[in-house]
Amino acid sequence: MTAIAGFRDMVTRNVRQSGIFIAFVLIVLLFSFLNSNFLSPGNLTNIVLQYSYILILAIGMVMVIVLGQIDLSVGSVVALTGAVAGVLVIRHGAPWWVGVLAALVVGVLVGMWQGFWVAYVGIPGFIVTLAGMLLFRGMTYRVLDNVSLSPFGGTYYDIANGFSTNGWFGGYGVDVFTLVIFAIAVVGYAVSQWRTRRGRIAYQQVVESMPIFVGKIVAIAAVVMWFGYQLAQYRGLPNVLILLAVLIMAYSVITQRSVFGRHIYAIGGNLNAAQLSGVKVRVVTFWTYVNMGLLAGVAGVVYSSRMNGAQPSAGNMFELDAIAAAFIGGASTTGGVGRVTGAMTGALIMAVMSNGMQLMGVPQSIQQMVKGLVLLLAVAFDVWNKRRADAR
Repeated sequence: MTAIAGFRDMVTRNVRQSGIFIAFVLIVLLFSFLNSNFLSPGNLTNIVLQYSYILILAIGMVMVIVLGQIDLSVGSVVALTGAVAGVLVIRHGAPWWVGVLAALVVGVLVGMWQGFWVAYVGIPGFIVTLAGMLLFRGMTYRVLDNVSLSPFGGTYYDIANGFSTNGWFGGYGVDVFTLVIFAIAVVGYAVSQWRTRRGRIAYQQVVESMPIFVGKIVAIAAVVMWFGYQLAQYRGLPNVLILLAVLIMAYSVITQRSVFGRHIYAIGGNLNAAQLSGVKVRVVTFWTYVNMGLLAGVAGVVYSSRMNGAQPSAGNMFELDAIAAAFIGGASTTGGVGRVTGAMTGALIMAVMSNGMQLMGVPQSIQQMVKGLVLLLAVAFDVWNKRRADAR
């Protein structure tokens, strides 16, 4: 009975995470059925380029939400950091890397400012970042003098619009370099999953059967290689996809395997217990907001590069997309639950829905309504899961 109970817990404890992957697949299949161009190489590349900054923001946002806080200012910070880069690179002719560095520094300073008020003064993150949303938007208008700046051009433009390819094109117009990179990623994923499985077995934890384990790896590898093949047929590997891959791998390790990441989950799961256990709550909270500011700076660089300019209205509603991505991807409204991979899936669902509805010519008003309903259902599912767990 113990083994059966353990297996049942293994299957049900991550039902939200598993369900969101299934939902993502179903949404992709739906739009591919409604529009034959949805899974074309050009459109898949377009999805990566257009929504990369939301995925970057979602990484930091899920950490803030796991902590039990929120950040409503990230859209304004994206605008401000892009504005600073624009003034330096476009107006003053500074090298592209100076603009990037300045944007990141501004993002870190913003994170330190908000982290101080939340962690050390004790003001709720909702209030601090709501004030920040207004404050940094106003600063953006001041920095840009209420006008847009363009174009960046050159290397800065290539950050979000360029492609990493070495010209290894086969006779059928497929970039071999892109396929090699995706193949390496698949092998790395398989090795990581195998090591994780062996570790769980060593600690006598319940794992799925070998056929199921192998089938899961094969299925994921097939999807990843198919996606890589589609990109290889178009223009190769987007630079921004490499940046995203690095961030996802790094923050997956930080959140799941580092002391800092475990402390974030401990604080969000039970603040009092974390304090009694010796967790430095204020320090962890402060650096979580600093990290959010840094990632908002990265997103600001990517967005301004993609738009090839800096606009006072940039980043409008980005905070809501990032928050929605985290909640749709499995984060809990009460903190302590959520993963980077889940947030990425949630962000991809938002991106796929937006892109699919745009291809179908759905009015913007209807698109907003659909996104709102999806977010509401995701949170309702979280509440339902908690009540079911409490009833056991």
